Amino acid sequence: MELLPLAMIQSTRADRREAFSALPNAPVVQPPRRRAHAVRTRLLTAQLLERAAAAVAPKPSCSAAH
Repeated sequence: MELLPLAMIQSTRADRREAFSALPNAPVVQPPRRRAHAVRTRLLTAQLLERAAAAVAPKPSCSAAH
């Protein structure tokens, strides 16, 4: 019960900060920029996986083995 007044003061301050954060002059936080090398890494990984799948895939045959 001793911390209740302190908690009330802190929650009131937090509510006030949140209410004033939507003012027209509030600073705008830019979204984080994506790294350029992520696209290249993804592209190289896809090419590597395609080559590995082609190497492991069974070779097509013309004979009916069934």
